Amino acid sequence: MSEKIAERYEDSLLYRIRHSCAHIMAQAVLEFYPGTKYTIGPAIENGFYYDFDLPQPITQEDLEKIEKRMRQIIAGNHNFIRKVVTAEEARQIFKDQPYKLELIDGLEQGAFDEDGNPLTEKPEISIYQHDTFIDLCRGPHVENTRQINPAAVKLMSIAGAYWRGDEKNKMLTRIYGTAWHTPEELQAYLKMLEEAKARDHRKLGKELEIFIFEDEVGPGLPLWLPRGGVIIEELEKLAKEMEEQAGYLRVRTPHLTKEDLFLRSGHLPYYAESMYPPMEIEGVRYYVKPMNCPMHHKIYASKPRSYRDLPIRLAEYGTCYRYEKSGELFGLMRVRSMQMNDAHIYCTEEQFEQEFLGVIELYKKYFEIFGIQKYVMRLSLHGKAGLGKKYVDNERLWLKTEEMVRRALHNGGIPFVEAEDEAAFYGPKVDVQIWSAIGREFTLATNQVDFAVPARFDLKYMSKDGVEETPLCIHRAPLSTHERMVGFLLEHYAGNFPVWLSPEQTRVIPITDKQNEYAEQIVRHLRAEGIRASADLSAQRMNAKIREAQLMKVPYMLIVGENEAQAGTVSLRVRDGSRQDNIRLGDFIARAKDRIAHRSPEL
Repeated sequence: MSEKIAERYEDSLLYRIRHSCAHIMAQAVLEFYPGTKYTIGPAIENGFYYDFDLPQPITQEDLEKIEKRMRQIIAGNHNFIRKVVTAEEARQIFKDQPYKLELIDGLEQGAFDEDGNPLTEKPEISIYQHDTFIDLCRGPHVENTRQINPAAVKLMSIAGAYWRGDEKNKMLTRIYGTAWHTPEELQAYLKMLEEAKARDHRKLGKELEIFIFEDEVGPGLPLWLPRGGVIIEELEKLAKEMEEQAGYLRVRTPHLTKEDLFLRSGHLPYYAESMYPPMEIEGVRYYVKPMNCPMHHKIYASKPRSYRDLPIRLAEYGTCYRYEKSGELFGLMRVRSMQMNDAHIYCTEEQFEQEFLGVIELYKKYFEIFGIQKYVMRLSLHGKAGLGKKYVDNERLWLKTEEMVRRALHNGGIPFVEAEDEAAFYGPKVDVQIWSAIGREFTLATNQVDFAVPARFDLKYMSKDGVEETPLCIHRAPLSTHERMVGFLLEHYAGNFPVWLSPEQTRVIPITDKQNEYAEQIVRHLRAEGIRASADLSAQRMNAKIREAQLMKVPYMLIVGENEAQAGTVSLRVRDGSRQDNIRLGDFIARAKDRIAHRSPEL
C-alpha cells in the first residue's frame, strides 16, 4: 500500500474500527489467558493483528471463544479514552509488561513509536482505555464500541512472529482478524479469500506441473518443469518482440563477477545483506550477481559514445540471485533465483522524459495483453534521514531527479501516488501496483532513475558542443521476473491461460484405440502449424480423458471417433464448455492460429 493511500486509510473509520478491534481482541485474550505479555496490535490492510507472549499454546479452535468474548465487549458500548502520560507514569501502568516497557524506553529516547516504527523526533506518550483494558497507543480509535458492527468482525488465523521481526528475538503468537462496516462486506471478503485460496499459484503450479521446489536444490530456488518452461519461453518471446520494436539491443552477461564491480557500483555498501556471500578463487573474491546493471554499464563503456548514439537501450533476460530471508520466501513471489526482464536506457537529460514515458507505455501494452484493468503507478521518493546510509548522499540531485520524474508523469497524463522513503539507493523509481482478476494486489514492474551510478563508472558521451557529459540511466523491468510474473498470471487466470500462453494448446482424444493413428496424424499436423499439441492414447474411457484434459486446463480438446477419422474432421470441445462437432481440421487450425498470433484472450 502506498504512503498516500495508507494515510487516507489511517484517517478512515474502517482503520479506526480495525485498530479498536485489535485492542478488544487483546482484552479478550488477557481475560482467558492470565499472565499473557502483550506487545503491539496495529490495523493492517484488510484487518488487524496482535502479537502475544502467551503462557500456553492456543489453537485455531480457541479463536471461537475469543471472538465470542469480543462481541460481548463490543456490545458493552465502551468509550475509547485517550490520555497523554509521562514515561514514568507509563512504566507504572505497564510495570508487569516487559514488551511495553521496552517500547516506552524507545518512546522516551525518540527511537520508535508504540508500534515499533522508527521515529525522527521524540513523540508524546499516550494510552487508550476501553472497559478494563489499557494499551500504550497513539491511535486513532473509534469513539465508542457501538461504532463497530460485531457481525462484521472475524478472527482469521494464528501465526508465529518474532518480536520486532528479528529472528534473534523470541517467537510470539500472532492472531489475525478482519473487520468491516457490514456483514455483507465481511462475507464478500471471505468469498474473495476462498477464491484466492483456489487460485493460489503454489497450489496451481503443482497441479498444472509448472514448477517445483526441492530441498536438495535449496529454498527459494524454483525448478521449472516442461510446462512452465513453455510459459517462460512465450513471455520472453513477447518481451523480445516488444523490445525490438522499441529499439532495444539484446546483451548477455555472466552469472558472477569480481567483488570490485559491486564496490564500484555502490551496491555492496547498500545491498550486502541481500547478496549471497562471496567465494574466493585464486585470492580474488567473486559474487553471484543480484542485478545486471553494473555489467550493462561496462557494456556501455566498451567504446566511445556520442550524443548521436543516444538513447542506447540494452536489454537482457539475465538470471540474478538474492539472499532473501527464509521467513520471507513465498512461492514464486519471493525467491532467491530470478530471471529478470531487465533493461537499462542511457539517455541525455533532454531525452529523459520521452524515454521514461516510453517505458510506461510499454507497461500499458502488457496490461492490455494480460487483461490487467486496475493498476497504480507509485512514485517512490527518498527520505532525508536516509541520506548517506540508505540513499546516495546528494540532496540536490535527489530533488532534481524526483521533479523530473514527477513532471514526466504529469505531462504524460499518468495517474500516480507518491511514497516517501521507498526509492532505490541511487534514485527515485516508479513501482507499479496491479490487481488480479479477483482484486488481489501485486507489486510487479519497476521503472527506476539512476543519477549516481553512471558517474561511478565514468560513463560518458560527447555532447553537441564537444564536451563530455554523463548520461542518465533508466532501469526498467516491465514484466518483473519470470517467477513473479508467472505466479501472478497463475492466480490472475486461475490457471486458465489464454491459448497463446497455454503450455498445451490442444489435446487430441481418440474415442477408441482404433483412432490412435488418426490422432497422432492430427498432432503432427498441428505441430507443423506451430500449435502445441499432444494425443491421449491411454486406455482410459473418452470421458475420463476429457476430464483429465479439463483438469490440466487445456484450451482445446479435439475428439476423434470413427466418423471423424473417415471424414477427416474433428469434434471440438473448448475449455469454457462450448463444443462444435464435425469441423474441418483446417478450419480449426486457422482459428487457433489467429488467436495465438494476436495473443487473444478469447478462446
